[in-house]
Amino acid sequence: AGSPGGPPGTSVPDLLSSVIVAKQGEGDMAVSSSIGSNIFDVLVGLPLPWLCFTLSRGKDVEVRAESLGLSIIVLVFMLVAVITTVKACNWRMTRMMGYSMFVLYVVFVVQDLLRQLPRGNPTVNMNF
Repeated sequence: AGSPGGPPGTSVPDLLSSVIVAKQGEGDMAVSSSIGSNIFDVLVGLPLPWLCFTLSRGKDVEVRAESLGLSIIVLVFMLVAVITTVKACNWRMTRMMGYSMFVLYVVFVVQDLLRQLPRGNPTVNMNF
């Protein structure tokens, strides 16, 4: 399992810097900063530790995902929804776009949480 402190530790500074530059009238810079940091996380933040592990231990890192196909479908749907929303707002960062992005985020989180629920007859074991 990962550290719960990691994601907020990297996302909060990105959020703050995006808000600062957006308030300075640099909306494009705010959006590209938020997108760029996520791309960096995926292209460097994930592979670099895996590379270090593989080089130091001599074993491959096994990544398992039971619903990878569904995750890709959801990703494509969300991508289309975001692009459609941005186009509908005439490529301008408006209050309506902000509300729309928030709704899309809530939809994504809810569907992800629902997919993670245990199936069958779940029991809760809290082993610390």
